[in-house]
Amino acid sequence: MVKIRINPVAGTDLQEIKDFLMGKNPSAAVETVRLIISKIEALTDFPEMGSPLAPRIKQPSRYRYVICEQYLIFYIFEDNIVSVQRVLHAKRNIASLLLDGQEES
Repeated sequence: MVKIRINPVAGTDLQEIKDFLMGKNPSAAVETVRLIISKIEALTDFPEMGSPLAPRIKQPSRYRYVICEQYLIFYIFEDNIVSVQRVLHAKRNIASLLLDGQEES
């Protein structure tokens, strides 16, 4: 059975998303985080549904990602564990945020 592990940095990302959206629209904040968590939970059934990141950034990477609304969920799937590394807005500089020595298992 596939297990989900959320890296502390990804947990902080989720909290920051919620905090940011709460100031604009509290119901949208709750719904957005709910949708992201639901997408993460879907990875237990389909852990390889995410696209490999390597072709997008044109360099080697173990990351996969799934899209949820305006956010990208980055994870590594190894040994029946989905390790969620980051949850980032699609407009952020993904390569610099992910690949500055931050790939973790």
